[in-house]
Amino acid sequence: MASETPVEQARSGDYTETSPLLPPSNVPDGRVPPRIARRLYLSHFMSTWNSRVFEFGAVLYLATIFPGTLLPMSLYALTRGLSAIFFASAVGHYIDVGNRLNVVRVSIVFQRLAVAASCGVFYALSLGLSIPGGKIGMLILITILACVEKLCSIMNLVSVEKDWVVVVAAGNSDALRTLNAQMRRIDLICKLIGPLFIALVDGISTQHAILLNFGMNAVSIAIEYFAIARVYYEVPELQEVKQLALPQHEPVQSNDNELGPKRSQVWGHVPVVVSKTITDFGTFFRHRAFLPSFAGSLLYLTVLSFAGQMVTYLLSAGYSSTQIGAARTASVMFEVLATWVGPWLIGVIGPVRAGLWLSSWQLTMLVAGTAVFLVYEKNPVLSATGLVGGTILSRLGLRGFDLCVQLIIQEEVEADSRGAFSSIEAAWQSLFDMLSYASTIVFFRPEQFKWPSLISVGAVASASAAYALYVHQRRGHLLHLQAFKEMLSSKKN
Repeated sequence: MASETPVEQARSGDYTETSPLLPPSNVPDGRVPPRIARRLYLSHFMSTWNSRVFEFGAVLYLATIFPGTLLPMSLYALTRGLSAIFFASAVGHYIDVGNRLNVVRVSIVFQRLAVAASCGVFYALSLGLSIPGGKIGMLILITILACVEKLCSIMNLVSVEKDWVVVVAAGNSDALRTLNAQMRRIDLICKLIGPLFIALVDGISTQHAILLNFGMNAVSIAIEYFAIARVYYEVPELQEVKQLALPQHEPVQSNDNELGPKRSQVWGHVPVVVSKTITDFGTFFRHRAFLPSFAGSLLYLTVLSFAGQMVTYLLSAGYSSTQIGAARTASVMFEVLATWVGPWLIGVIGPVRAGLWLSSWQLTMLVAGTAVFLVYEKNPVLSATGLVGGTILSRLGLRGFDLCVQLIIQEEVEADSRGAFSSIEAAWQSLFDMLSYASTIVFFRPEQFKWPSLISVGAVASASAAYALYVHQRRGHLLHLQAFKEMLSSKKN
């Protein structure tokens, strides 16, 4: 009789808190072969670097092309975010039913084409050339291209981080933790250096920045394309079919219908897509990994992240650009540190309890920083410094918690549902991110920044509570009170 899998053991009560949920490993010594890991990291780096550079560069280009107004940039970012919400289910379905290599290649090619076309339009606009449709028409065009780029970015991210790494790790929890941590370090390095790099070039010349953006995008496509293909062909498990291409509830058309009008066929798929979206959201809410996933998504509702809103406030409070840059660098350093602390803590006490500890750390640091911010409100610099310190220290908990949630989702979500689940998760992240911008639209004055800050802390507290509920459901308790009592009694004796 075959032994129970770790997931089955967890459901039957035989699962211990530090046991992995993944099945026994086929990876020797907990290590992925270096050549496979290097190619996976290279492809992920190129994809993340280009995405970060273009995302930040587009804001700079729009600011130059449309000076004195934030409206074009706001519409651009809002539409880009909405596309991620509306088409999340379609992207997830394609990831789940498509060939893994084809899915990633499509994401690479169309993302690069969208960026290349956007750079062409940005360059023409920056030169002040007369273009059919004018600035408004071109803004609509680059916004549509931005939606394509965003969806392809999500497709690549979900495919590689939520599916490929799980398969490559071959059931080894140590290997999966290592891959997750290294991928997160790549994300953070690109997040820090990419925007700084393109901003420095843009400071010299916007046209040069656009051309450089275009050049890096064009060169990287071949590297990404072939690096990920080598990983695919060297890991046989990646070549396995995940599920049938058609969902069970979708009727298969007969040969007679295939000769019908194409327009009828297209419109005939609309109800299926809507039904699939509703089904995916319902599955997401009912899934056992819903609470940790939703808790992680809630953390996107924040202005305490050294993004545009907080930077604008710090400048108004008396901080210089150099001081803000130093604070942002310290913040990223703590985030990178979390990619070592998180896996270490997971290895010691397991991902579930580690997530609770790290979530509590993040909330505690933000509450402390916000308390200083509110108490010393009449001293803008001291008040802002309290907020900065709390935010920096909280990033250790944020990124560590993110690694715990990612590991739980990778282990809990079934292989044929990873795309749909993670795409719905990305939709929630985009929604909460947009709500964070809405908070500073409503409270737009620097002296009102305390309200978006309190909303952010409230979101983190809600995320922590949701995760604590998940931990209680999973373990039956939050604290080892009995173990604590035994420890005290042993000391007395």
